[in-house]
Amino acid sequence: MNLQNLKPEIKKIATRENLSVDERLLKICEVLEANVSYYNWVGFYFKNGNKNELKLGPYVGEPTDHVIIPFGKGICGQVAVSNENFVVPDVAAQDNYIACSITVKAEIVIPIFVNGENIGQIDIDSSTPDPFTEADERFLEFICKEVASIYN
Repeated sequence: MNLQNLKPEIKKIATRENLSVDERLLKICEVLEANVSYYNWVGFYFKNGNKNELKLGPYVGEPTDHVIIPFGKGICGQVAVSNENFVVPDVAAQDNYIACSITVKAEIVIPIFVNGENIGQIDIDSSTPDPFTEADERFLEFICKEVASIYN
């Protein structure tokens, strides 16, 4: 699947004002998981109020126990602190990795910024070792900008 081909559909979902924010986010997750073979778990985490933690938002894939993630813990928690993309080609090589499933081999997390503030992130797990390229990073940055537009 050419990631660029999904952009118009993502844009269309993000602007559907007849849907709630969570419904739009879930639809984005569904489109990504259904169309990109190596996106095996797709979800959003958002800053939990004034707490230094992330709270799980809409997602598709295996259920996870990681509903709350403290800042700094795991890949998602590190992105909440660093405000930078984090691509993990091999989760087994990461010291600060929170295992969700034994099938997960790689992970990519991209922050979502609204008015310069990191409000959350998209998190994607893959059962394929080292599947993520720069094209995935750029594509997911595009998705995060579309998601940010929902909150503006």
